[in-house]
Amino acid sequence: MRTYNRDIHMRLKQSDIDKIRKRMKEAGIRNMSAYIRKMAMDGFVVKLDLSDVKELVRLLRYCSNNLNQYAKKANESGDVFAADIEDLKRRHNRLWNMANAIMERLAAII
Repeated sequence: MRTYNRDIHMRLKQSDIDKIRKRMKEAGIRNMSAYIRKMAMDGFVVKLDLSDVKELVRLLRYCSNNLNQYAKKANESGDVFAADIEDLKRRHNRLWNMANAIMERLAAII
């Protein structure tokens, strides 16, 4: 955790503060100090749309839950259906394709 121990004070018009708050909202940043510090040092803020990552995480949880259910069934009865395993493989491949597409888009940003 950073410890900030120096202050810089500045005077702004209300219209300037409103503009800063609007840009903070567009960037998805709630902390004005962090926003102003980032802008002063780097001159820009990068806002990433991570909705695909959120969907990927949701699907990973779903797939993991299914895998746990298959493992429990196999441990209890020793039986697992081939169709269930094929379904899990298809879902797993879909997740990998999705992850690769996200990584390619993120790499294009850099």
